[in-house]
Amino acid sequence: MADYLLALVQTAVLLALAPLLTGIIRKLKAWMQSRRGPPIFQPYLDLAKLMRKGSVVSQDASWLTSLTPYVCLASMVVAALLVPAFVTESFGFLGDLIVLVYLFAMARFFMALAALDAGSTFGGMGSSREMLVSSLIEPAILLSFFTVALLTGTTSLVSVTSLLATSGASLIGPALLLAFAAFFIAILAENARIPIDNPSTHLELTMIHEAMLLEYSGKDLALMEYSSMVKLTLFITIAWSAFLPWGVATQVTAPDLALGVIIFLVKLLALALVIAIIESSMAKLRLFRLPNLLTGAFILAFLAVMSYFVL
Repeated sequence: MADYLLALVQTAVLLALAPLLTGIIRKLKAWMQSRRGPPIFQPYLDLAKLMRKGSVVSQDASWLTSLTPYVCLASMVVAALLVPAFVTESFGFLGDLIVLVYLFAMARFFMALAALDAGSTFGGMGSSREMLVSSLIEPAILLSFFTVALLTGTTSLVSVTSLLATSGASLIGPALLLAFAAFFIAILAENARIPIDNPSTHLELTMIHEAMLLEYSGKDLALMEYSSMVKLTLFITIAWSAFLPWGVATQVTAPDLALGVIIFLVKLLALALVIAIIESSMAKLRLFRLPNLLTGAFILAFLAVMSYFVL
């Protein structure tokens, strides 16, 4: 029972930190661009403001549009239950790395359908682009997970984290590092970050993720935005937990938990800083050049698998 309680606390921490992580990335980008920028707690204020507003739904939309925000949020909450962050305790019996891929895919699938539901031109354009990106990046994610599964002999994320965290440096090698590099590109692609997409744009001809949210407002938009924030936090957490989990608490003791929380926060800030640097120093790629980058992620993941067998 204590283990499950600790897993719930860990999940609550992930869900609570999601808007803060988005605010930190925005603040870092503002500093790098010589701007003051919004406060790091601005996403919480934006979500609270949207929750107080009513939702306007197109008369051409069906029940699918109203259901999608709850499906996306539920998918992210269930995924958060499976991901160890600062301690190797989670509801791992609910699923493994493959289930995580399907949870993220389910949220994307419903989002794309909802964008098509109202018959908006921009919604259809965003959905088609989102499906293009997902079809190219999902194989890279699966191969990255397959690499760590080969290294540890299991697809359970809890077991993968525990085995890697207790193995020292014996499992660090080209396979693990290449898989991590491929998964980092997947973080940018799955979360609509530059250079794949611009999360702050509202230019209709270039946006992907935002085009699928144009029909949402009020509470529904708040749920969709919060789901996206949680998804970014989960992907960053998975990057550390599945590939470089050193520092995570493997024993439920006060010193280990305290150290695990500190290292987890440092890791979050580290990747947030990397994302901010990328988004401040690069421009969004043209759509026809995205397959080159995403195929590069697949090649890195494929090389990770091959290096496991060769080396």
